[in-house]
Amino acid sequence: MLRQGSGEPLVLLHGILGSERIWGNVVGLLSRQHDVIVPTMLGHNGGQLASHRPASIEHLVDDLERLLDELGLAKAHLAGNSLGGWVALELARRGRALTVCALSPAGAWGSETDAQIVRATLKRAVGDIHRSRRIVPLVAHSRHIRRFALRNSALYGERVSPTEFLSLTDDVIGCQISGDLLASDTRLSPLDPAPCLITLAWSAEDRIFPLEAYRSRACELIPGADFIVLDDVGHIPMLDDPRLVAQTILSSAARATGTSTA
Repeated sequence: MLRQGSGEPLVLLHGILGSERIWGNVVGLLSRQHDVIVPTMLGHNGGQLASHRPASIEHLVDDLERLLDELGLAKAHLAGNSLGGWVALELARRGRALTVCALSPAGAWGSETDAQIVRATLKRAVGDIHRSRRIVPLVAHSRHIRRFALRNSALYGERVSPTEFLSLTDDVIGCQISGDLLASDTRLSPLDPAPCLITLAWSAEDRIFPLEAYRSRACELIPGADFIVLDDVGHIPMLDDPRLVAQTILSSAARATGTSTA
């Protein structure tokens, strides 16, 4: 777990197949205003092993709620991407959030067909990475390879360094519970009324959860949320524009107090 800075607590939650390392370029931009806490979620590379199988999103939420208890935090500002956004919303449902900034959160699919498309895309990605891991160190230096390999996650995959690219690959391979989560048919239940101030920040160029397909559904599920669009970024916006992500999270947290993020 990473922890840096001082101020009101802010917990950052990564997406499926990821780890705390995905936030590496964002933490320093937030730590001047917040006590930033960045765990790796249950069953992911570097996180606690899942003791109950198949693991579910509820198990992830339980594990993070235990972490908040261990840290003595009744509530914290929460920000999460994809699966992490969904988990943040579930923690808010349990009364553990001061605010939530959900970056293209998972779980908002409107039909089982939509969910199947997402699961199939991610399963293919997992299979491709497992098959190609031996050659990744040989090709990671290529900007074209990085852009192509990360096309579903980032608009500008070539901006990811070779070292970061290898780390992303290892996180996918090291995810213990990817099969469990990708076999689940659960989805996000409505949050109405919203339990706290919630910002839904959707990537304009998201290829996993396309904006035009998910916007109305997400707004229906959380009618009290502030919906904003993040321009020129893909599904994992931290890879494309860490500063934009940091500013979005700071603005979301500041809504609770009405303070400026300048």
